Amino acid sequence: QLQLVESGGGLVQPGGSLRLSCAASGSISSIYTVGWYRQAPGKQRELVAKMRSGGSTIYADSVKGRFTISRDNAKNTVYLQMYNLKPEDTAVYYCNVAPIDAWGQGTQVTVSS
Repeated sequence: QLQLVESGGGLVQPGGSLRLSCAASGSISSIYTVGWYRQAPGKQRELVAKMRSGGSTIYADSVKGRFTISRDNAKNTVYLQMYNLKPEDTAVYYCNVAPIDAWGQGTQVTVSS
């Protein structure tokens, strides 16, 4: 079973940047869709961004223009570059690989002054 480990979260001031990484224990070959989701306290988990096997991407409206998802199939790693972070971006961020529905344990992102 594919294992996913997220890293790169932390505390950042509004307007700051972070880069999240998701390392997979096995191949995340281009046949898979990879994605980032987040869950804030008291809220449902929501899609942040995903990248299909062909390279097309989907972003939540709230992060368009600020976040970028990318993948390195050779390194079995998915990234989420986040710029101009806002307090409302505070959440636990999870990596997902579809359609096998693999999830990581999450990494906390806190945006606060």
